[in-house]
Amino acid sequence: MSKVIFLDRDGVVNEERGDYTWRIEDFRLTIGLKRFIRLVQVKGFEIIIISNQGGIEKGIYTLEDVEKVHQFLKDELAKENLYLTDIYYCPHHPNSGKCLCRKPGSIMLEKAIACYAVDVTESYFIGDSNRDVEAGERVGLTCIKVTANDNLCDYLKFIKD
Repeated sequence: MSKVIFLDRDGVVNEERGDYTWRIEDFRLTIGLKRFIRLVQVKGFEIIIISNQGGIEKGIYTLEDVEKVHQFLKDELAKENLYLTDIYYCPHHPNSGKCLCRKPGSIMLEKAIACYAVDVTESYFIGDSNRDVEAGERVGLTCIKVTANDNLCDYLKFIKD
């Protein structure tokens, strides 16, 4: 079984701007993200991103826009030999009705756990909102709530080897 650190995207992986982030020119990695990934991967953790992207359903941006930003993220990390195991995102918005995949729902996490044989007792979810914590707790993950745009390295002390 694998150990995974699940990360929320906006505010954890990239800077929370107070608006939707869907253009590469607006996408800035949070301080310390690359160092954090390097340090936890040395400890044997894989990284999977779990993100709500409701702007898709609202028509603000497209699936293709999100995929371009995610490819940019992967390319930036690969420059330093850092890799993501996967990225899951929900394209729905709560104004359009109830959806099963949107956090605080746990479907994205459940899919990733099944697909990658994740040991939830050895894995974590790091997010900057209560909905991240709620989703993670639903599947038995240890959750770490951070302040948006914090340096993730400041939270390494909460991750067991």
